[in-house]
Amino acid sequence: MPKLIPVPDELSKPFWDAVNEKRLIVQNCRGCNTLQHPPREACRDCGSENLEWKETSGRGHISAFVVMMDSHLEYRTPDQPFNLALITLDDDPRVNFFSNLPGVPVREVQIGAAVEATFEEVAPDQLINEWKLVD
Repeated sequence: MPKLIPVPDELSKPFWDAVNEKRLIVQNCRGCNTLQHPPREACRDCGSENLEWKETSGRGHISAFVVMMDSHLEYRTPDQPFNLALITLDDDPRVNFFSNLPGVPVREVQIGAAVEATFEEVAPDQLINEWKLVD
């Protein structure tokens, strides 16, 4: 399945740099200890701009999923239908990622199943984060 190649901006560059090192990081507010993703200029809870990057466990679970039958994205048409899962990070239930769950047959997604981050090359010297089931 084709993947989008990220185009980091100033805010997201640390995240993508870490992904290229096969690490999964999210922002952490030094004021109230809130984790957040995607990156923002300020904390979603207290508004503080005193943010740092924090490495995560890279583990999570499947909270929900849908089967994409008509994504309206031309480059994805040949892959339809495909899974689109919401992954909740074990480090914080308010931090979520999306995944196509490579290797999981369509409609055979188990809600609550454990997953871990994996990294996939989408262009020379550019990785993206994905998720795989943990046995």
